[in-house]
Amino acid sequence: MVIPKLIPNWIDAQEQMVATSEKFPKLDPATGKLLCEVVRSKAADVEKAVQSSKKAQSAWAEVPPVQRGLMLHEIVLGMKNRQKEIAEIVAAETGKSYKDAYGETGGAIALGLFYASEGQRLYGRTTTSGTPNKYAMTVRMPLGVAGLIIAANTPIANVAWKVFPALICGNSAVLKAAENTPATAWIFGEIAKEAGLPPGVLNIIQGYGEEAGAPLVAHPDVAVVSFTGSTEVGRIIQRVAGERFARVSLELGGKNPLVVCDDADLDNAVKWTLLSAFSNAGQRCASGSRIIIFEEVYEAFRDRLVEKTKQLKIGTADDDDLGPIINESQLQNMIAAVAKAKAAGATILIGGDRFSSPGFYMAPTLLENVDPQAEISQCELFGPIAILYRVKDFEEALALANDSPYGLTASIHTRSLHRAVRFCDKVRSGVVVVNAGTYGSEPHMPFGGLKQSGNGTREPGTEALDVYSELKDVYINIDPSQL
Repeated sequence: MVIPKLIPNWIDAQEQMVATSEKFPKLDPATGKLLCEVVRSKAADVEKAVQSSKKAQSAWAEVPPVQRGLMLHEIVLGMKNRQKEIAEIVAAETGKSYKDAYGETGGAIALGLFYASEGQRLYGRTTTSGTPNKYAMTVRMPLGVAGLIIAANTPIANVAWKVFPALICGNSAVLKAAENTPATAWIFGEIAKEAGLPPGVLNIIQGYGEEAGAPLVAHPDVAVVSFTGSTEVGRIIQRVAGERFARVSLELGGKNPLVVCDDADLDNAVKWTLLSAFSNAGQRCASGSRIIIFEEVYEAFRDRLVEKTKQLKIGTADDDDLGPIINESQLQNMIAAVAKAKAAGATILIGGDRFSSPGFYMAPTLLENVDPQAEISQCELFGPIAILYRVKDFEEALALANDSPYGLTASIHTRSLHRAVRFCDKVRSGVVVVNAGTYGSEPHMPFGGLKQSGNGTREPGTEALDVYSELKDVYINIDPSQL
C-alpha cells in the first residue's frame, strides 16, 4: 500500500494541485497520527473540474452504451487486480479491519460489474399509438455533468455506488471525495485512468464540504447532484440545487428500529442486534440504533445483549468486532449526546464514553429508560450507540418503530409469518428485513428511505438509472403511400 504524502485532485486524468496551494491533514483514526495531507480545493478548483467534465461529456455520450459498459468493465477489472491495495487504503483511512475493508471492496467490484452490464440493458420501451401509422417509444438520455458527493463510512462502496451509474448513462462526473477518506477516491481515479477512461469523464476533487462541495452543488453546469450524508446537509443541497431545477438525489440518515418479538429466536436476535448496532463502529446510515423489545422477553434479551456486548473486541485486527470513529469531532459529539441523555435520566447499561486513547474509539454503548421523544431517540448519532425500549405488543412496537423523523431501514425478529408480513406492510421505511439486521442491501436492489432519510430517489439497482438519465419520447410517423 502506498498512500501519497499529499493527496491531489484528478482533473483531465492528471494529478493536480489546487490554485491556493492550501492543504489539510488526514489523521489515522486508529492512532490519531498523521496519515497524509490533502489538497484543499476551493471554488476555482471546482470550476476547473466542472469545465473539464462539461467538455468531455458530449463525446462520452456519443459512445454507445455497450461500449461505455465495456470501458467500465475495464475499471472493474482494475479494481479486482488491485483489490488488496484498495482494501489496505480503506482500512488505513477508516480504521476498520483489513478483512472488512476487503469485503467492502469486493462489494464495490460487484456493484461496478452490475452497472457495466447495464450498458447492454439501458432499456427504454416501445409501445402502441392510438394513431394509425405512428410508432411510439422511449429512450434514455444523459443529463450532462453529475456532481457526486459521498460519505466516508464505506468509502470505496460509496464511490462505486455513484460513479458507475452516472457514467453508464452517458454523463461525465465530478466526484467530491469525503475529506476523511481522500486516498480511497484517489486510487479509484488512478485505476480509472489506467483503464483508459477518457480525460474529463471523471474528475475527482478533494476538500471540505463548505469549500468544495458547496460550489459543486451551486454550479449552473452541474445537471444532477447525488449526495450521501447527513439530513442537515441534504436540506441545504435540496434548496440550493432545487433553486436552479437541477435534479437531486439524497440518501440521508436513519434512526432504524429493530423489533424483537416475544416469539423471536433470541440468540439470533442478539447476534443481529450486535451487528446492526456496532459493526463498522455503528457508522452506517442503516445501523440499528433503536431496539424495540416485547416486555415478556425484555429482561432475558437485554441481559444476553449486554453480556455479548461485553465480549466484543475493539480494534483494527481481522478478529476485532469494531474499530474507531472516523474523527475526533464526531467522537466528542457522541460522548456529549450520551452524557446529556444520562443527565435526563437514561440508564447506561454498558459503554457510554471513549474506549481508549490514542485513536478515536467509542465504547459500544447500550442505553435504556430513554423517552422515545428525547433528542437521542430522534437524532442520528452515526456511532456504536443503541437504545433499548420496552413495548407491550406488536401494535405498540409498530407504532414506536414508525415514531421517528427518519424512515430508512427496519428489522423484525419473529417466528410468526403473520407478524412479519404485517410489519413489512406497515413499517414506514424504504428497506425492511425479517430475522436479520437493519443493513445488508445488495447491488441490484434499490436503496433509499422515506421522510428525512431521503427525497424518494433510489440508488443502486436499475432504479439509479432514473437518477442519472432523462426519458425522451420518440414518435415515428410513416406514410404508407411512400412504401
